[in-house]
Amino acid sequence: MSTGDPVGDETVTEEGGPGRARRRAPGGPVVTLLLLLLVAFVGGVALGKFAGLERGQISSALIALTPYVTAGGGVLLLLALSLRRWLTALVVAMVTAVLAVSVAPRVIADDSTDVQGRSLNVLSANVYFGEADASQLVRLVRENDVDVLSMPELNSGMVDELRGAGLFETLPYRVLTPETDGDGSGIVSRYPLRELSLASGTTMRQPSALIDLPGERDVQYVAAHPVVPVGGDTTTRWKHEITSLPAPTTGREEPARILAGDFNATLDHTPLRKLLGRGYSDAAELTGEGLAPTWPELGRPWAPPVTLDHVLVSGDTAVRDYRTFEVSGTDHRAVFAHLTVPS
Repeated sequence: MSTGDPVGDETVTEEGGPGRARRRAPGGPVVTLLLLLLVAFVGGVALGKFAGLERGQISSALIALTPYVTAGGGVLLLLALSLRRWLTALVVAMVTAVLAVSVAPRVIADDSTDVQGRSLNVLSANVYFGEADASQLVRLVRENDVDVLSMPELNSGMVDELRGAGLFETLPYRVLTPETDGDGSGIVSRYPLRELSLASGTTMRQPSALIDLPGERDVQYVAAHPVVPVGGDTTTRWKHEITSLPAPTTGREEPARILAGDFNATLDHTPLRKLLGRGYSDAAELTGEGLAPTWPELGRPWAPPVTLDHVLVSGDTAVRDYRTFEVSGTDHRAVFAHLTVPS
């Protein structure tokens, strides 16, 4: 037993020497339980991302939040350290570091490559069941010297509005597949088009076309719009529709290939990562804009902004610039890429 009274944090031992009393970590068991639940959440999102555990709407939505979870992991690490939960801090540090390594390249621009060839400006705008402002969209096309425009969720009413706004005077060539329920889509171009069938048989229309560029090399273009993963059946279909998109072309003797549109997927979702792993590059990621959100835009405070719209280019196509634009009436931002297609 101690033979003296406590002084501060010290006690006197039976031998009379000073000893240090064991200090308890602050917070108690309730704080410990809350920390463990938060650690489990961060770890669960990381496991879902790297193990490809998209099973439905909730798991797919959580994986889409990976950048937010990564930032939250950093805050959780500081909290665990301040509360002297050393083992918890170690686990959080390892999980957060792995997530950060996967997310960081999106905000680091790649060195530009010295590629000579034909300039091509691409714009993709989800027109939200034909509710997008047609006049504003046409202004964007003209102000940014757009050569090719793709429009998921196109309907016939929107086609009429675009015609009235003068779009087809600027981009006269078109492959349009409008539908009344938002499943339609379309491609309009400054250069002649020849309709292809590179992504047929999908839930929503994904038209494709050969763009006859001036010079020797052309471009194959797909207006991508895989189905939304809202349940078991649609999630399986969503995975199939993304991974079944055509592989990138590899040689300059072939047309370059571009996929642009609303993929209903972020760079953290397994199907899109698999597609990129086949040789595509994401224009936003190449320019350090890979975390620029594109959805939602119409007052959904419960939905954190995420990046669902992409421009993917085959390996030898250079990305010079990438931007997003607000378009009134639609819940997606339009995505723009200034490309150089090697001759």
